[in-house]
Amino acid sequence: MRLCKGKATLRILVTALTLATGFGAASAARAADAHFVLISHAPDSDSWWNTIKNAIKQADEDFNVETDYRNPPNGDIADMARLVEQAAARNYDGVIVTIADYDVLKSSISKVTAKKIPLVTINSGTEEQSAQLGAIMHVGQPEYVAGKAAGEKAKAAGVKSFLCVNHIATNTVSFDRCRGFAEALGVDYKSSTIDSGQDPTEIQSKVSAYLRNHPNTGAILTLGPTPASATLKAVQQMGLAGKIYFATFDFSDDIAKAIQAGTIQFAIDQQPYLQGYIPVAVLAIVKKEHTTDPAKIRQILEANPKFKARLDTYGLAPSYGPKNIRSGPGFITRDNLDKVIKYAGQYR
Repeated sequence: MRLCKGKATLRILVTALTLATGFGAASAARAADAHFVLISHAPDSDSWWNTIKNAIKQADEDFNVETDYRNPPNGDIADMARLVEQAAARNYDGVIVTIADYDVLKSSISKVTAKKIPLVTINSGTEEQSAQLGAIMHVGQPEYVAGKAAGEKAKAAGVKSFLCVNHIATNTVSFDRCRGFAEALGVDYKSSTIDSGQDPTEIQSKVSAYLRNHPNTGAILTLGPTPASATLKAVQQMGLAGKIYFATFDFSDDIAKAIQAGTIQFAIDQQPYLQGYIPVAVLAIVKKEHTTDPAKIRQILEANPKFKARLDTYGLAPSYGPKNIRSGPGFITRDNLDKVIKYAGQYR
């Protein structure tokens, strides 16, 4: 009896070990091929970045990688610099970072590249700055180009003056948006720009004060969903809704409704989904294919069926340069609103 019981026990143990080994193998098969981090400058209050977070999650699934998202809770660039240094110390397989302030961040970012950790820059900063930092590529929208294209639309509509509501004045590149718009109109951007801060109540108050003091202002340009929503309240309370030319960067439910109502003429679309998805995909390709050649990376990316499916589903269209991938600018108007409104705040 004892012998039989011993054999039975042995069989149970062997079976359990086999199952455990099987589960372990399954877990190993599901383990991420690489571990990346995306560090943004955005405060926790900026909901626009939710689209990028959604894109990161989908890219992780499509390429079997894991990407952490890190940001300074209050949007402090010095705190962001510390996050970049921490990323370098952790030896991630790749780092994605916004160039919110080149002068403040370049020292921290150099600690990433010094360790030969692959780097991709996104969103803020210029393609030239990205190259100087040693990045594989930059994924984003040239801000001056986008601002000028928007200003040209306003000029064609007869606009001669404007207010630029800058809620991210700590990000020096943000002024390129205002400057581009101003130069298209032939006016000085400095006298047309206010540092509104990021609190919606404060933004609304500052916009109202400016418009009262400058009653002949022909247009308003906001730089994101938060100031757009607050500014909408200001123009509505002042009886200017639909009477003043209104353009904004980026997209949200409030912006979509205002475009439909005719209160906002257009939104400048930098397709943030691409700024989350593409850099993760690029780093995954770098890890798997052992290449940092932008042309080869792009070729592999464009041939990926999952990437193609995401573009088709969400109606996205990146543009490609010799090295960098541009996510914008595009323009959302009443004419094409229905194509993107379905995914507003999630993937657009």
